[in-house]
Amino acid sequence: MKAMVLEDICRLSETPEPLRLVTLPDPVPGNTELLVDISRCGVCHTELDEIEGRTPPPKFPVVLGHEIIGRVAQLGPGAHRFRLGDRVGIGWIYSACGSCRQCRAGNENLCSQFKATGRDVHGGYAEWMTIPERYAVPIPKVFSDSEAAPLMCAGAIGYRSLRLANVSDGMTLGLTGFGASAHLVLKMVRHRMPHTEVYVFARSGTEREFAIELGAAWAGDTTEASPEKLDAIIDTTPVWKPVVEALKNLCPGGRLVINAIRKEDKDKDYLTQIDYPEHLWLEKEIKTVANVARQDLTEFVTLAAEIPIKPEFQEYALEDANRALMELKKRKIRGAKVLRIGE
Repeated sequence: MKAMVLEDICRLSETPEPLRLVTLPDPVPGNTELLVDISRCGVCHTELDEIEGRTPPPKFPVVLGHEIIGRVAQLGPGAHRFRLGDRVGIGWIYSACGSCRQCRAGNENLCSQFKATGRDVHGGYAEWMTIPERYAVPIPKVFSDSEAAPLMCAGAIGYRSLRLANVSDGMTLGLTGFGASAHLVLKMVRHRMPHTEVYVFARSGTEREFAIELGAAWAGDTTEASPEKLDAIIDTTPVWKPVVEALKNLCPGGRLVINAIRKEDKDKDYLTQIDYPEHLWLEKEIKTVANVARQDLTEFVTLAAEIPIKPEFQEYALEDANRALMELKKRKIRGAKVLRIGE
């Protein structure tokens, strides 16, 4: 099969084409696994973290990608949940132990044996992959393959972030950064919480304009003060400065949810500027998002089909994965980026 592989950690500023197109052996499904013929795979900021070593794969070469849509091509022994030809989605969660306290509580994302698609095992920047059947989700007919792909991570992690933000209708919500995940959160809020105003902080003028188009009440630069203090803010940026700026805009008792698997080190000194009375006092909270659980994927896909939530996206050929990644690195974003692998 054709695949774009990462062969080692590198800095994108020095290696603008970190992935190489190769031919790998076709995978074979094991017990209770599916072989999936991949049609689309979304491009996520987490891939940049893997490439640059902030969340490094345990071995190389590795096929990145965890926003995957495809069709069941073969059933492994003992696989019974799906039929041949069924369309399925695969997210960041590839597997967990299934028996620890966290797994029994439905929090497989916190399992010590959590395995990530496209990091711990080969992912979706390829023509085929295998997945334990319990971690694949059916995709509703309302979505095209390209519309469905970003839902597998950007949408699901946005859904979990919104749940952790503990926002109810009529409260105020901020979104710091406005890429694939944040624009889907805004669409969710507009549907589920019509009396909640959303304020967007983004350093890109294009992203701010896009946020207003989608219904944001206000959009300003990351360092600007919002027109009013906010009940909750979801940060989707890869750096530290927006975290400190967001804390200034929280009201007493407000909650900041950091939706990032890692933060870049380049501005970590900004954390020394945190002033307890200004940034943290009056019972402000900081909460992080760690991965997604099966429940997040299942619930979000169902909700997205009901609304329906259809992400904005740009398509690229599999061979153009490096270009898509570099555009993401340079914040050339309008919605989500999706690799076109098969039809």
